[in-house]
Order: sequence, then structure tokens, then C-alpha cells
Amino acid sequence: MAQPLNHQSPGAEVEALPRETIVDALEKRLREDILAERHPAGSYLPPERELADGFGVTRTSLKHAFGRLTHAGLLETRHGVGTRVRDFLRLGGADLLPMLVLHSPDWIGEIFEVRRSVGMLIAERAATRATAVQVTELRLLLAAVGDAAGGEPVQLADVEVHRALARATGNRVYVLLTNTLFNAYLPVRGALVGPFEDPRAARDRLAPVVEAVAAGDREAARTAAGDYLSATEAMMLDGLARSRRRREGAL
Repeated sequence: MAQPLNHQSPGAEVEALPRETIVDALEKRLREDILAERHPAGSYLPPERELADGFGVTRTSLKHAFGRLTHAGLLETRHGVGTRVRDFLRLGGADLLPMLVLHSPDWIGEIFEVRRSVGMLIAERAATRATAVQVTELRLLLAAVGDAAGGEPVQLADVEVHRALARATGNRVYVLLTNTLFNAYLPVRGALVGPFEDPRAARDRLAPVVEAVAAGDREAARTAAGDYLSATEAMMLDGLARSRRRREGAL
């Protein structure tokens, strides 16, 4: 049975959570229990009354939290049967990635592996399909990377170059995949700014990709994208590791 949110023994004096945060707290606690497999995929949660009593909350608050987790794809309710944990690895989609990264930054390594493969393919396709107008846009967006202030502004400018590369493939699925991968970073984006602290270096690192696409050289574009993605991945993983060590040192 789940432990009360307040972590106090039954009968102990409980400090009430603010009304506006109770559903957020419930959602977070249940989400962590599901992702940590304390409630395994396919299992049914305890009855609502029992679970609400265990958390020290009302059934109404619990139902709201259930609704959010159902919308997120982690739970499913069967009328007259109960609420079951959904097998999100078998049935879920990439929209779950930000939540999974928030639960465990270890997911970032797997995201980067996909990022490399997809990014190289996008660059290759863009080199064969980009129009003159799209090449002009790419060069303007690349210049904006070098002109940005450093850190997050450069990071965001860099994102726009990659979105434009995806658009230049002429395939909207690549655009959506690019959006999905960047959205997955959001929970830890602040720890991934290493490659973007120096605007000129960030621009120069990305320039070979844009120039190979502009030249219509698919092999050069693929190679340049692989080099760029591998280099920035190493820098971002290093930043993520340092951020984790700082957090652990503060505990």
C-alpha cells in the first residue's frame, strides 16, 4: 500500500498541503511510483478509497490526479474493474519522453542515440531536397546562432537551424520528430548549455552541416551532421554529469 504523502504514521498530526498543490503532489507521487515500477505495468492500483486514505487526501483529488496520469498515458480505467497501470513502453509514444527524462536523466543517453541517427538522415535528405529559399533561411539562422548572447539564447537559435533542416527535407514527419526530441530535453535543458556558451564556436561547429546542405552534397552533409551531433552530445553529457554531481554534493 502506498505511504501517505506526508510520510507520517497514522494518527500523527498532519500539516495540510496547500489546496492548489494537492493534485500536483499526488500526480508526482503516483507518477514516480509507476515509473519506478512500484506499481508494475499491467497491475491494478489499490481501490480508490484505500489509496486516498493512504495518501491522506480526498477521493476527488485522487480522481483528478488519475485523470492527468490517464491523459499522460500511464493509467487506464476500466469501469467496474479499477484503474490499471498502462504498459507505456509497449503502448506509449514519444510524447512521454519529457516525463521520463524528468524521472530519470539516464533516458538522455538513449535520446541522443536517436538524435544522431535522425539528425544525420535529416541532413542527408535536406542536401538533396532543400530549395534556394530554404538554403537562404538556413544561412540566416546560422548567422543568428553566432549573433546570440550565449548560453540559452544560442541554444534556442541552434534549435531553429535544426527545425529548418527538418523542413528542408520536405517530410513533415522529420519536423515532428525534431520537435519531439527537443521537447524531451526540456526538463534538463539548463544542464545542456555547454556547447552554446560561446556563440562563435557554436556557429562554426554547425556551419559545415549548413554548407554541405547548401552545396547539395548528401554524403558531406551526413558526415558533418554526425560530427556535429557527436561533439555536442559529448559536451552536453559532460554538463549533465557535472550538474548531477553538484546536486548530489548539495544533499
